[in-house]
Amino acid sequence: MEFIHLVIDFILHIDQHLAALTAQYGTWIYAILFLIVFCETGLVVTPFLPGDSLLFVAGAIAVHGTMNVHLLVLLLITAAILGDALNYTIGRFMGQRLFRNPDSKIFRRRHLEITQQFYARHGGKTIILARFVPIVRTFAPFVAGMGRMNYAHFAAYNVVGAILWVTLFTYGGYFFGNLPAVQSNLHYLIIGIIIVSILPGVIQLIRHKMSSSARVQTPQ
Repeated sequence: MEFIHLVIDFILHIDQHLAALTAQYGTWIYAILFLIVFCETGLVVTPFLPGDSLLFVAGAIAVHGTMNVHLLVLLLITAAILGDALNYTIGRFMGQRLFRNPDSKIFRRRHLEITQQFYARHGGKTIILARFVPIVRTFAPFVAGMGRMNYAHFAAYNVVGAILWVTLFTYGGYFFGNLPAVQSNLHYLIIGIIIVSILPGVIQLIRHKMSSSARVQTPQ
């Protein structure tokens, strides 16, 4: 339970924590951010890691010269691409076994089903669109691997999605994160980014629940 509180605190106060990490570790912050983005996109057990807010705040901090924003963007795009590629591989070779237990607290079938519905609606473009939807972002490449999506097509969507996601949020933070109005309300902006990011997933979950209830109530 303490771990969960630490994760929530890190996400909600990511501006303070990331600034402290940058001051403490110097250039090692590049490796730390690379690892967070790689794990958030590459491992189905870490969908809770910050993504959108992390990129935005990292861009805002880079304005002060502690990081080269262009190098940061390049590294994080690479991390996002490699993370999705790993996730695809895990899904392709281990997907069915990992989700065999319906009661698993780590590999939740509910997350898998939400992502599958996302695929049914958007097709291969899910790999791009999912970059902007937490949880779905983590499970989309995994499901693509399970479904044995053509790897060349997956790789193309993967690269485009990573470039769009990282550049929009990181440069967004770099150019707008230090405006006085943004700085004075950065904490609320981060919460807003989190809410807007998870909203599509919540809507998808509600639809899934409603459709499941409708199927149960429909007489055979």
